[in-house]
Amino acid sequence: MRQERPGGHPQTLGGAIYLGVLGAAAFGLFLVLVGAWRTGLSWIGVGLLVAAAARLVLTERGAGMLRVRRRWSDVLMLVVAGVGLLVLAVVVPNQPGP
Repeated sequence: MRQERPGGHPQTLGGAIYLGVLGAAAFGLFLVLVGAWRTGLSWIGVGLLVAAAARLVLTERGAGMLRVRRRWSDVLMLVVAGVGLLVLAVVVPNQPGP
């Protein structure tokens, strides 16, 4: 009997959100590379906060790839990383150019 392989799309809402967060992080890294590092860090930080909110409200089964550990440890790590990046984007002073 032949098993059906899943297509190239996420199987849960959490998987779709994960891909969106991955896209936001990739866009943020692109912005950092072209010189807009504050905006790039902000994109990554907001993406992590969206992932934290999704992990908080989705069920264990619906969280998909967002689920790594227990719910509260996932949410705590994502919030700390997201807020940390946003704080860095605001607090670090501008450096004089070459």
